[in-house]
Amino acid sequence: MSDGTPISKTRRKQAVHELQALGEELVELNENQLATVDLPESLRDAVMHARTITKHEARRRQMQYIGKLMRRVDPAPIRTALDAFQAPARSQSAFHKRIESWRERLLAEPAASGELLAEYPQADIRQLATLIDGVAREREAGKPPRSYRELYQVLRAPLARAEG
Repeated sequence: MSDGTPISKTRRKQAVHELQALGEELVELNENQLATVDLPESLRDAVMHARTITKHEARRRQMQYIGKLMRRVDPAPIRTALDAFQAPARSQSAFHKRIESWRERLLAEPAASGELLAEYPQADIRQLATLIDGVAREREAGKPPRSYRELYQVLRAPLARAEG
């Protein structure tokens, strides 16, 4: 707050908690990832020490200490590095959600198969139709969702090729 307005106690506490959460993310990194993050030596040592602590209260105090050390560093480069480590997982998660979304649309909307074929021409529409019918039969008979799972696998191939 550069306009001279004092920062509220709530906002200061919130900032401290954010820095401590960032420190907790550092503790969860593997050795190779941690080595690539530019940290002051005292902070790196505190993070390494936190990994060895198993007692709840001792770990909590160590995490508070890490939060205190984090106040002395610029958190932006650390956040950038952590986001870069998490980007592949978020991308993979988004890919799986797209497949699940298509599967649910195909089961709920008869016209969705035409839209899928327009977007992914390499999709095997006959196999998809067979599996959609199989899902309906399995649900009616109360059988295990074998076709439902297979539908996911069949949808995965054309979506992966389109992404690749």
